[in-house]
Amino acid sequence: MAAPLSDGDRRKQISVRGIAGLGDVAEVRKSFNRHLHFTLVKDRNVQHYYERDPKRIYYLSLEFYMGRTLQNTMVNLGLQNACDEAIYQLGLDLEELEEIEEDAGLGNGGLGRLAGNTGGGSSLLMQSALLDPVLPLQVEEADDWLRYGNPWEKARPEYMLPVHFYGRVEHTPDGVKWIDTQVVLAMPYDTPVPGYKNNTVNTMRLWSAKAPNDFNLQEFNMGDYIEAVLDRNLAENISRVLYPNDNFFEGKELRLKQEYFVVAATLQDIIRRFKSSKFGCRDPVRTCFETFPDKVAIQLNDTHPALSIPELMRILVDVEKVDWDKAWEITKRTCAYTNHTVLPEALERWPVSMFEKLLPRHLEIIYALNQMHLDRVAALYPGDIDRLRRMSVIEEGDCKRINMAHLCVIGSHAVNGVARIHSDIVKNSVFKDFYELEPEKFQNKTNGITPRRWLLLCNPGLADIIAEKIGEGFITDLSQLKKLLEFIDNETFIRDVAKVKQENKLKFAAYLEEHYKVKINPMSMFDVQVKRIHEYKRQLLNCLHAITLYNRIRCNPSKSFVPRTIMIGGKAAPGYHMAKMIIKLITSIGEVINNDPYVGDKLKVIFLENYRVSLAEKVIPAADLSQQISTAGTEASGTGNMKFMVNGALTIGTMDGANVEMAEEAGEENLFIFGMRVEDVEALDRKGYNAREYYERLPELRQAIDQITSGFFSPRDPGCFKDVVNMLMYHDRFKVFADYEAYIKCQGQVDQLFMDPREWTRKVIRNIACSGKFSSDRTITEYAREIWGVEPSATAIPPPNLPRN
Repeated sequence: MAAPLSDGDRRKQISVRGIAGLGDVAEVRKSFNRHLHFTLVKDRNVQHYYERDPKRIYYLSLEFYMGRTLQNTMVNLGLQNACDEAIYQLGLDLEELEEIEEDAGLGNGGLGRLAGNTGGGSSLLMQSALLDPVLPLQVEEADDWLRYGNPWEKARPEYMLPVHFYGRVEHTPDGVKWIDTQVVLAMPYDTPVPGYKNNTVNTMRLWSAKAPNDFNLQEFNMGDYIEAVLDRNLAENISRVLYPNDNFFEGKELRLKQEYFVVAATLQDIIRRFKSSKFGCRDPVRTCFETFPDKVAIQLNDTHPALSIPELMRILVDVEKVDWDKAWEITKRTCAYTNHTVLPEALERWPVSMFEKLLPRHLEIIYALNQMHLDRVAALYPGDIDRLRRMSVIEEGDCKRINMAHLCVIGSHAVNGVARIHSDIVKNSVFKDFYELEPEKFQNKTNGITPRRWLLLCNPGLADIIAEKIGEGFITDLSQLKKLLEFIDNETFIRDVAKVKQENKLKFAAYLEEHYKVKINPMSMFDVQVKRIHEYKRQLLNCLHAITLYNRIRCNPSKSFVPRTIMIGGKAAPGYHMAKMIIKLITSIGEVINNDPYVGDKLKVIFLENYRVSLAEKVIPAADLSQQISTAGTEASGTGNMKFMVNGALTIGTMDGANVEMAEEAGEENLFIFGMRVEDVEALDRKGYNAREYYERLPELRQAIDQITSGFFSPRDPGCFKDVVNMLMYHDRFKVFADYEAYIKCQGQVDQLFMDPREWTRKVIRNIACSGKFSSDRTITEYAREIWGVEPSATAIPPPNLPRN
């Protein structure tokens, strides 16, 4: 990895003839088309897989939070410098070209980011992504990311499949039949996902809903123009916009349709591939399903694809005529489940009445599976009626519901959390009864991030100086960052790391000025909290700190303060009122603080609108401080915390999610850890949390709450934040006030260290050096070996210009 070139040196070296096999622009075009021909049209990788017939892994997720593709593809193919030079020769700027690309709107949070690291999978092709709040009124606008098309996708109409809804079930001597259904067609679109310099291009297959009939001519001829296209619109609504219910469940029928649509299409596709072992062959050559779990692994990313379990059972029993018990054994050996949340409001519990109407055959299968499960539990725990109630897939009550998490647990051979503390909570609390029944099922797979996107791509300056010290091996083996521990006291390296950080801050400050029309002090501490807006993530605690700092500055404006720019970013689910009020509070605090002449450059509060992967790639390398302040025991893992760590930000956080393992790796003294631990939260729950006690005892907290209550930050609407205050005072499940005092004290320690740049940078280097565990390469390797039963291979497929062995 060479040192960055000056503009003069770059101009001297500009020549596409320096690119292997490329002589001019025409050659670039010809070579690129040839590359597409081999990788997409000819399905070179797919052919390779068909010939060798390995076990295939299908990662099912309703979200794949991929971000932009162009730069990531160039990095993985090792073409970034070559393309930069070729584009420069054409008189264009590659960075400007990269900025034109839209972020793929296929998710909204960490669940989707983890899926985006898997290198392949199956999901919905959404025309519109999570809605963007347009400030100040927060009127959502759909993120219409496909309005100009998507150059990366390839339609595969030859594999279009029918998906059935509604109808009725008929039990006949020949078996069970699901009849009189409504049919929607699932059109697959393949997006190539290239590996890093290994000539392997896997596929993310996205399904788009199409109506069987585009136009009802009879209705049109009768003059009913609306009805003529109504059926088409209703069918295609399935993939028009994703319900953003990660950590916020809304039991909408369209969401259930979306979940079944992607599951039904994917499973038909899986069965087709399993039956065919020869490339290009659509005639089935396998008819026995005994070996199905040896050739297929299905990973359920949270409960959203949980319908894979009854759907696979339906296909095996009703269509393929496999014996029920054998089908159940095959299903369990094939499926595995990743849990992503412990919050009750996030768990999917679908009304039985909705299933009865939309998926009647699946309801019958779920009832039968639940009965088998409860019979087993009753035999092991005779007379324990309460245990049967707790473990049932069907929840009784005024509205009978299907607990999709319970369905996932009983229908999978492996269940995992995404950080060690989270997996312990899953075993000891969320699925305690199930763990006692089958402890061997439960595992931990701590999340990871890809170093290609989250270091090499987004922070090339830092990647360069690391490579100068330890070589480039860390790009594919992040654990090699440990070698940086030798350079913690190296003055040149300390200076280089600090310089890269300052350059990133200057660049992001210029971006904010251009796009947000706000001028910030690039020498200030960049204090960043970017994640979905949710009460448990405690953006409100951050707000209270900002108000406390503001009050201290106002009280003593002549005193020396460490200048801070507090940046908070994230999206809120459209139906989540409190999350929207939190965004409103952040922007209102910013309006007051940023326009107060007494404050000046000492403090700024900025809300980063439309937070997305491409914005994360800009703000994370520039951050000094990473806020990971959820209530202990509520965050499953987090991946943002890892991205900040590897990019040289120090963490202020609670012992929650992956923060625990980060503190273990780097040493707790090298993070700013504060607040209650899980056992403290549990003790406070037993005692009873009383927010008013903290309000009465802590003067600065009382002042901040009184200012919010009185309308100090909302003078035109004094009662604007009464719901926020009421929640904090009387209904706060996440105990913001209980951690306020420790948080403010810890922030004081942050200020002290920031005033010593050398010591701050030494801690930064130690954090970077100890971040190697948090690579998605390690995560996926663990899934492969311990859940999917496959051994990862480093073997590269020969490039298109060379013959295969």
